[in-house]
Amino acid sequence: MVDPVEPRTASPAMKHSASISVVLVLVLVSLAVATASAAAMAGAAAEEHAAANYLVYVDPHPPGVDCKKYQLGILAAALGGEEKAKAAILYNYKNVMSGFSARLTPSELEAVKKQPQVNRVLPSATLKLMSSKFDGVS
Repeated sequence: MVDPVEPRTASPAMKHSASISVVLVLVLVSLAVATASAAAMAGAAAEEHAAANYLVYVDPHPPGVDCKKYQLGILAAALGGEEKAKAAILYNYKNVMSGFSARLTPSELEAVKKQPQVNRVLPSATLKLMSSKFDGVS
């Protein structure tokens, strides 16, 4: 025959230890959530810092349509709004070529390239003369 075992009650030290464990778990979970949130914000900030200037060649604007409005419409369709497009656009070209320059993040660049009126997108570059002398002219 087996003697019945009396139920054990937790001692005050065990209860205190359990509550500390629960608090530690909650702190660790909170820290993990905060770290993940900070990493997501850092990723968004990194993409913003990765923005660069591009030359975007587009189809000529239709007759009777304002060139700047036409080009802004293409960029707004790619970026999801006219305000974003106005903030990104740097310059409009209409005399020698049809296009614009804009400051775009990598994801915005991909969206612009998908627009049907866009023919070509090139990174903008500033070139400097190595010398001011050309064929004896200074």
